[in-house]
Amino acid sequence: MRPDERQTESMAAGFRARFPGHDFAVASPARLEDLTLPPPRLHPPAPLAAAFSDDPYDRAGHTYGKSYRDVVRGFRGQLDHPPDLVAFPSDESTVSAILDWATSADVLVVPYGGGSSVVGGVECPDQGHTGVVSMDLGRLNQVLEVDRTSRAARIQAGILGPALEDTLRPQGLTLRHFPQSFEFSSLGGWLATRSGGHYATARTHIDDFTESIRAVTPAGIYESRRLPGSGAGPSPDRLLLGSEGILGVITEAWMRLQDRPRWRASAGVRFTRYADAVSATRAVVQAGLDPTNCRLLDETEAAMSAGSGGGVSLLVLGFESADHPVDVPMARALELCADHGGTCPEGPRSSGPAPADAGPGSGSPAATSAPAVPSGPAGAADAVGAWRNAFIRAPYGRDALVAMSMIVETFETACTWDRFEALHAGVTEAVTRALGQVCGDGWITCRFTHVYPDGPAPYFSVLGPGRPGSEITQWDEVKAAAAEAILTHGGTITHHHAVGRDHRPWYDRQRPELFGRALRAAKAGLDPAGILNPGVLIDP
Repeated sequence: MRPDERQTESMAAGFRARFPGHDFAVASPARLEDLTLPPPRLHPPAPLAAAFSDDPYDRAGHTYGKSYRDVVRGFRGQLDHPPDLVAFPSDESTVSAILDWATSADVLVVPYGGGSSVVGGVECPDQGHTGVVSMDLGRLNQVLEVDRTSRAARIQAGILGPALEDTLRPQGLTLRHFPQSFEFSSLGGWLATRSGGHYATARTHIDDFTESIRAVTPAGIYESRRLPGSGAGPSPDRLLLGSEGILGVITEAWMRLQDRPRWRASAGVRFTRYADAVSATRAVVQAGLDPTNCRLLDETEAAMSAGSGGGVSLLVLGFESADHPVDVPMARALELCADHGGTCPEGPRSSGPAPADAGPGSGSPAATSAPAVPSGPAGAADAVGAWRNAFIRAPYGRDALVAMSMIVETFETACTWDRFEALHAGVTEAVTRALGQVCGDGWITCRFTHVYPDGPAPYFSVLGPGRPGSEITQWDEVKAAAAEAILTHGGTITHHHAVGRDHRPWYDRQRPELFGRALRAAKAGLDPAGILNPGVLIDP
């Protein structure tokens, strides 16, 4: 998937034509064997030694996640603060023992799933403590129990997306949660970050699939009762969902499953006016049709990622079901689009009944998306396929972009429909101005990743030429401009990428102060020594 040398040089040539005056020389990444890591400051206790590693490869690989800042520093070999040790517990009792030791020894612990955080969520802080341990949950990777009657399963937190689906497939079941990081992210990571998945409407977040959660905290075991729903006070699950590893280490969860889909329909609808495309998208979601896919690409995104030609916005629609054909809701959605000037001359594509399969309708690759290189015009149906392929390839192309010193970022938000026009204009203007000031040029695109009856989740992609050695400073300025504009115009600082360390300054302003006080109290109750992932969400 990753571009080879020839493809990378072809990309660089395209950027030289688009951004004259910039060299886009392709640099080589640092080699692990050439790195000198600071020596570990810790030695694990003898009874737990088998669960720990101080191997340079393990320490280097657990230093960062997959944010732009992380990738740039890793590419340069800038690993100033690797974890002293990496723990690989294979059972819950070992997790408990490690937390007990860390609490008594003043050792920080950073829970680590697949390492796909794009917001600095797994970076190892250096805050004057005895040392830092990265706790990798990858060995807790089993589906422990399946309740076919209730369509639910008890699943360990360290299992990665493909292994989870492979295990459920023989029973005709699926979790059907496909974030773009699906290949390389874990169930525990999805829960800890309130991951957004494949569904563009209705069941958009991992919250919607969670029946109960179990975690190990420094204060003991935290487990909610397995229930389809409850009105008994604030939800215990909600306290851990999105807690980003500051309250406990999620070890397993009961998750709601589904039968695998057998009927599908998809269509690409073109609009010559972006405002009409937005209105049509709102009409579709407010009609209660609950499409699986309802992603609106603005003109630039449609041209770059779907090859749809200039001057056209593209609405990617999809429906699926395990129980019945989906031609009727697709037909109604296309009628609503036509009412707002949308055209779909090729008509929808449909299939089924078919053997239940596992494929996510919108792809399932690595950690974050990046703008694609423009392609040629295509029909609406071909444009949907082209966009899906670009979506899958995009994360693999980011390493090549970093090698050229490109500034590349994606940021997502959500707002109510009445605020979208102002938010879109404000963010576009602020980021365009910042790109001009720090990069000299660049582009910004927008698509909807998820839509709700009361508002969309816009996802912006940014690309600009950087200066070798200054990329992180340039990225900081562009990121700050985007975040300020989002908050100013009523959006959330993150819809599904989580807070981590990158979004902390703006999360602090978005979060009600009394809620922050309550969260700090929960932290004090569950992690009284403050060893778990400090600096994320709140200060100790």
